Amino acid sequence: MFIKRHLDNGIPVVMEQLKNFRSVILGIWVKVGARNEIPAQNGVSHFLEHMFFKGTKKRTATDIAIAIDSMGGDLNAFTSRENTAFYVKVLDEYIEKGVELLSDIFLHSSFDKDELEKEKGVIIEEVKMVEDTPDDYIHDLFSRTIWGETGIGQPVLGRRDSIKAFTRDDLMGHVRKYYGTAETVVACAGNFDPDTVVGLLNHHLGSLRRGSEPEMFSPPCFNSGVDVHPKDLSETHICLGVEGLPHASKDRYAITLLNSILGSSVSSRLFQEIREKKGYAYSIFSFISSYVDTGFWAVYAGTGRKKAVTVTEMIIREMRALHETITAEELGRAKDQLRGNIILGLESTSNRMQSIARQEIYYHRYFSLKEVMKDIDSVTLPQAKDLSHRLINQGKMSMVLLGRAKEEDFKGLLG
Repeated sequence: MFIKRHLDNGIPVVMEQLKNFRSVILGIWVKVGARNEIPAQNGVSHFLEHMFFKGTKKRTATDIAIAIDSMGGDLNAFTSRENTAFYVKVLDEYIEKGVELLSDIFLHSSFDKDELEKEKGVIIEEVKMVEDTPDDYIHDLFSRTIWGETGIGQPVLGRRDSIKAFTRDDLMGHVRKYYGTAETVVACAGNFDPDTVVGLLNHHLGSLRRGSEPEMFSPPCFNSGVDVHPKDLSETHICLGVEGLPHASKDRYAITLLNSILGSSVSSRLFQEIREKKGYAYSIFSFISSYVDTGFWAVYAGTGRKKAVTVTEMIIREMRALHETITAEELGRAKDQLRGNIILGLESTSNRMQSIARQEIYYHRYFSLKEVMKDIDSVTLPQAKDLSHRLINQGKMSMVLLGRAKEEDFKGLLG
């Protein structure tokens, strides 16, 4: 059962009550991420996420760890390009303790200067780890290529120079600007009493007031072209794609179905052609990234240097032929897969919490399972073909390569 309430200070609380579960998860979401950061402070949202766990006015970092372990729960956070979320997952009997602990770190973290300096080293090591993982790092490179060096094109972790320069004042300024009622959403899923949860939140988050008004940003411009990053690797890593759709697009289910047909499933065209039939790659898949005002639809592949041009040609050929060759059978199979994935995902309270939070952030409303299934079923073959043609054949394409690749070998492939 879905319930929406507002706290006394105006914060929306979206809840999904699941009485047959024994767990409950509650997340505090703040609508701020890498795209809100100026280049000199790139990474501050993620850095701040780390610092919330380094001690509060009444708890040390060790105290926080002991508190959550004593409940057998999970206290964690994540940062993306548009959101930062903090959550606690516990047995239903510990809901009061869990909400108090999460509220304490969210409202009363001390941001100790010594801890701040230590955490700089930790996050720089995290950056190095990503840079040493090419199938991860290439996605940051791709975002930078298509969106540029600022806003949504910036890496979530930040840059080494910006991380080293962070001060406590930088963190506090970020909190004052974004961590207010206007940018906050609370989401809860599992076995709980709604009145109890709202009462706990009013008690613990009631002191939170509206932050300063964040600046508005214009939709970024999608840049096309080929960008090669030479590195001595055994494989060449390829990421290529086109501009996609924002979260709230009316075609969001159509692009998800197209993505399944192209490369996100084991029966997809790219997986079957490039991995299963040719054996040219171990990892190959297509994926969608959507934001409030834009998005992209892309393909990743890792392959041997001698096969890189051939694999790239095969990917582009499959993408450009998609609008002419999609069959009703493929579309039906993609619908079955998407329906199954959604229903299986509903067995996780974490998935449900994230889903209702994102629905509130991007749509300001709740979509029932019946509505979602109806929208999936309503996608027609002509609609899917038209969208594929519009995005791929009429849009601009961009490509990033990481490894031992030469730009001149790939430049003519995009047309």
